[in-house]
Amino acid sequence: MTTLPQGSFLSRQDGQLLLEGCDLAGLARTHQTPLFVYSKAAMLQALAAYQRGFAGRSALVCYAMKANSTLAVLQVFAQAGCGFDIVSGGELDRALAAGATPSNIIFSGVGKTRAEMTKALQVGIGCFNVESQAELDVLNGVAVSLGLRAPVSIRVNPNVDAKTHPYISTGLKGNKFGIAHEDVLATYQHAAAQPGLAVKGIDCHIGSQITDTGPYLDAMDRVLDLVAAIEAAGIPLHHIDFGGGLGIDYQGDQPPAADGLWAQLLAKLDARGYGQRQLVIEPGRSLVGNAGVCLTEVLYLKPGEHKNFCIVDAAMNDLPRPAMYEAYHRIEPLQPRSGMAAQTYDVVGPVCESGDWLGRDRELAVAPGDLLAVMSAGAYCMSMASNYNTRGRAAEVLIDNGQARLIRHRESTADQLRLELPLNAKP
Repeated sequence: MTTLPQGSFLSRQDGQLLLEGCDLAGLARTHQTPLFVYSKAAMLQALAAYQRGFAGRSALVCYAMKANSTLAVLQVFAQAGCGFDIVSGGELDRALAAGATPSNIIFSGVGKTRAEMTKALQVGIGCFNVESQAELDVLNGVAVSLGLRAPVSIRVNPNVDAKTHPYISTGLKGNKFGIAHEDVLATYQHAAAQPGLAVKGIDCHIGSQITDTGPYLDAMDRVLDLVAAIEAAGIPLHHIDFGGGLGIDYQGDQPPAADGLWAQLLAKLDARGYGQRQLVIEPGRSLVGNAGVCLTEVLYLKPGEHKNFCIVDAAMNDLPRPAMYEAYHRIEPLQPRSGMAAQTYDVVGPVCESGDWLGRDRELAVAPGDLLAVMSAGAYCMSMASNYNTRGRAAEVLIDNGQARLIRHRESTADQLRLELPLNAKP
């Protein structure tokens, strides 16, 4: 068996895998599989590390809800005092439904529509993180038409390599995000001249699943250089938004603890005279990633000449990260078998794609009917799940103080068909 992920609240008792003391096999029997199960205590523990790091500072933690946007998960963070980082009108609706304070919502993303801007302005969100001059001009026009001023930060692309997967790197010149470092001052001057815009801050986000402090420190230096230049040009900045991106333990990874990372970053802020500014951060994966597992049942074992396959009922539509990023997730039996020799398997799902795999070359002693846990499944799994092959999205359960609560029903085919119109339907 592999080591359990750090901060996951997973344990074993008599060999059986437990989450916050709850029997995962029992939950699988009750709710069927695939099934996502989350630990509220693990989420709050991860959040507490950020809160310790910002003790005595003016700081707002905005949960990046793209990592996991399930309503009950959002409520956990709203009730813990978090704001939210959103990237769509749908996420705005979800954040409000979860009880978010509108002024603590930050709207990021490169492709905001006029309708999304309008709704966000009308409810009074805290800030738009703007990613292009074209977006600035459209937002200005929308705000003027409503008789409002849109609070804006400009997202800076500092050209810092976060040394992560290219699909989740966001701070290099070749990425679609943000304003190039050399164009930032002119863009701020343009924004400050618009009647419908109110410049509030500066924003930076360099990537995701970052496990080293170096890129953060480099990016902060570049951002603070820009803060100095922008304010020297007569444009005051109320807050500095430093994004998110801190990694988690997927495969023995050892990212810095959030409080330790921020001790270093705050020391740099203090040394440069910006320690009393309001800070905004947007963690996502680091708050929920290791709080969740996906439970799945072994359907078949298929030996082959070159590969052995362990076919399970979870698939790439449930857990897209391996197919999208060749990402690694630990996979463990809920109840290890004694007296059975392990074999090497590719763990694959039933979807009709060769890319439908959850783990490659895993040593497992399993038989059909056994239950497996795919670890570190709290982030970018359910939020990216789909109905490919007309598969219903999985049910979700939250463990709260040792009690299991269903927070999403399993999706049925009828649920999927409800919005479709057959040819004989009346318009």
